[in-house]
Amino acid sequence: MSAEGALMFARYAYPPNALGYCGPAGAEAMLRGDATADIARRARRFEGAWSYLEFLASSAGIADPLDERVVEAYWVGGDLLAGVSSAALVSFLTTRFVGQSGGSWRTAADRALPHHTFQVFEVYPWAELLARTGHPQALSVLDQCRIRTGVVTAVSGETATVESRPLTMGPDGGLVPGETRRESVRWSVEGWSLLPGLAAGDRVALHWNWVCDTLTTDQAARIEVMEARYRT
Repeated sequence: MSAEGALMFARYAYPPNALGYCGPAGAEAMLRGDATADIARRARRFEGAWSYLEFLASSAGIADPLDERVVEAYWVGGDLLAGVSSAALVSFLTTRFVGQSGGSWRTAADRALPHHTFQVFEVYPWAELLARTGHPQALSVLDQCRIRTGVVTAVSGETATVESRPLTMGPDGGLVPGETRRESVRWSVEGWSLLPGLAAGDRVALHWNWVCDTLTTDQAARIEVMEARYRT
């Protein structure tokens, strides 16, 4: 079992888990990250994410779904995605996501990839709801649920101010990045964090109201490329 892969999974999965949106109760176990085996047990209960990790690992011939290469490909993007059959993924999800309402994923055999952005924009019903109704809540959920990039401008205790670009509706009704905004996000709770530290100037990944990780320029570009693939 990959300790680094398990910790990376926890960094990105903790925010929606803490908000009660996915995964089992007791999100603080993810945050503390002091037991790799416990994180691995919990990861299997994230029905959506774990399905993609299993599929991606199997496609790449990797035994451990929490191998760091697999986890990074799912949350950030990476070379492992290049060898995936989109049609095979849709077929796999048809079995895993029985009863999943909404979304455009059933007709995505030409474009599906085991990446979090596909889950957000094509499996969840929010993008379809937004296109149909223009409901502002749908736009807000898509904006927060995606993995988005930003740059830290200040750190104060357990919160950080980050510059990022929100999703907005373009003139043709499609989703486009808006003007840069400043948002206040958490990176630590009661002294617990999965990051060794945070400083102004750090390029980061954000998920809901949380800083998941610090990013290289290449990693940030991969996230943005994958988002552009599915948000338009």
